[in-house]
Amino acid sequence: MDSQNSAKKSSRKSRGRPRDWDDKTAQNTIKSLDRAMGVFEFLSEAQGKALSTLASDLGESPATVYRILVTLEGRGLVEFDQMDQVWHVGPRAFIIGARFLKRTSLVERARPIMRHLMEATGETANLGIEQNGYVLFVSQVETHASIRAFFPPGTLSRLHASGIGKALLAQMDIPRIDKLLSAAPMEQFTEFTLTDRDALMADLSETRARGYAIDGEERNIGMRCIAAPVFDIHGEAVAGISVSGPTSRVGTDQIAEFSKEVVAAAQELSAAIGGGDAKR
Repeated sequence: MDSQNSAKKSSRKSRGRPRDWDDKTAQNTIKSLDRAMGVFEFLSEAQGKALSTLASDLGESPATVYRILVTLEGRGLVEFDQMDQVWHVGPRAFIIGARFLKRTSLVERARPIMRHLMEATGETANLGIEQNGYVLFVSQVETHASIRAFFPPGTLSRLHASGIGKALLAQMDIPRIDKLLSAAPMEQFTEFTLTDRDALMADLSETRARGYAIDGEERNIGMRCIAAPVFDIHGEAVAGISVSGPTSRVGTDQIAEFSKEVVAAAQELSAAIGGGDAKR
């Protein structure tokens, strides 16, 4: 069986890369293409540049940069503004980017990141989205420890009593928060559940400022969760990623360390789906 699996893997690799694809030396780099991509990436960050400015900023000759721009223009990746005599990224770049977004799967992209998060913290990693006023858990990587948090895909949890829920709420505007909270009473699950709107809003303000949310036994006694938002290409929070576990292992002393791992995982997942920072 192992030999068959190895053969399959070998076959898959051979169809996508040459035999020596692991070789990262210069012989595997097309220098002219690499230079062209450098110009394209620079222009995407600093649009509306004249040829002379681009050449100066990139440390290339105007003739070289011009040939690259004309080639990219032929593919629709850049375009020239005749009136202002400057270059911009072209519409073809958006089309190609949109194709990437179409094949991007949040859950698929999250799996290796969640696995690393679980290994780094030793606690269960979760991925959730907002669904009709609830957190819908869509993926989980369980810890190897015997006592663990368990939110299998498909589980629903109230926003106000969930680490991921509060991480998402903290990124919403007040009218949307009020709309979601007014859909149903803020149910009290434990003595620590925030059921007062002012107390919750204060918690969300703190969450937004520090970049992560804490569920301190607010849903289940003896369990703590630390969560951070995941942003899409528009800077909107589309998901939350978290670690959760018993307070005996996720104590107050661990919050600072675990929160760094959670925020880093959320930022990595945001980048993986083409996103970035919160919309300002």
